[in-house]
Amino acid sequence: MSKIEVKNVEGQATQTVELADSVYGITPNIPVVHRVVVAYESSMRQGTHSTKNRAAVSGGGRKPYRQKGTGRARQGTIRAPQFRGGGVVFGPTPHLHLKKVNRKEKKLAMRSVLSGKLADNELIVLDQLGFDKPCTKDAVKVLKNLGLTGKRVAIIVPDDQIDTYLSFRNIPGAEVYGAWEANTRILIDNAALVMTLEVAKHFEEALA
Repeated sequence: MSKIEVKNVEGQATQTVELADSVYGITPNIPVVHRVVVAYESSMRQGTHSTKNRAAVSGGGRKPYRQKGTGRARQGTIRAPQFRGGGVVFGPTPHLHLKKVNRKEKKLAMRSVLSGKLADNELIVLDQLGFDKPCTKDAVKVLKNLGLTGKRVAIIVPDDQIDTYLSFRNIPGAEVYGAWEANTRILIDNAALVMTLEVAKHFEEALA
């Protein structure tokens, strides 16, 4: 079993817990992580890039000059690609950038990232992280106690802790997510990953 110290909001270790090796103790599969992240970022693209070919450019409805006798190359329209203002050859057209990733690959990628974060001491588990009301000042204090001031931090909180989410969302460099919206891209794109013990156990069940 993988062991990790559980801290409180004051930054003090309160206990040591064991996490499942199947989720937090595997050898990271870097190629799978890369494939999943690329697929995620590709799915975020709008795919609305477009250019006009010679048929879509306005104008050029008649021959610019007669076919023979001018000494120049024959031309059928001034909207051909070789003319200024003409159409684009093989330009981009609107299409989806979706890439298929298997469900097992997604889970393996998340397990790889969590295991890598734990091995690199970039995973911080808190016993609890609840706010009675939204308070950014208290959230900043928590990050300071954990030694994360000025770092890019991802905080994963239980989905029902709305006040906690609102407390962290305005802090520069800190991004807060619910447990169910966490994915490989979110888990890996940070210098430190903070979550509660409840969330850590949730990942054990969801990624087993």
